[in-house]
Amino acid sequence: MPLDPLSSTFAALADPTRRAILARLALGETSVMELAKPFDMSLPAISKHLKVLEHAGLISRGREAQWRPCRIAPASFKEVDGWLGNFRRFWDESFNRLDGLLEEMKAEEAAKAPPRSNRKVRVQKEKQRGRTRG
Repeated sequence: MPLDPLSSTFAALADPTRRAILARLALGETSVMELAKPFDMSLPAISKHLKVLEHAGLISRGREAQWRPCRIAPASFKEVDGWLGNFRRFWDESFNRLDGLLEEMKAEEAAKAPPRSNRKVRVQKEKQRGRTRG
């Protein structure tokens, strides 16, 4: 059964090797050979990962003579960002409510606290007047 585009994107992102490939491509386009260098796997295995990323629309591959550069394709990332935006709003609103509640609790605690001693203020005033006792 074919996956919808968003599901294909998340399926592609589920693999740590593919995420590492994307992290490298975020620095700029490069060849398959360069992408394969940090991994302990064969070129065909790297190519399979690239095909999954390409199928999900996360990367594109060009052809310039013998060089086939791979690059990030931002459209799928925008779709993921839009989907995640709903959750971002939820958490932002939740944290804002929590901030408000904490401020209320802080104000209530301050109102319940006994008045602070003015001794320190008196000592400072006496020092200013030159009447310190020690």
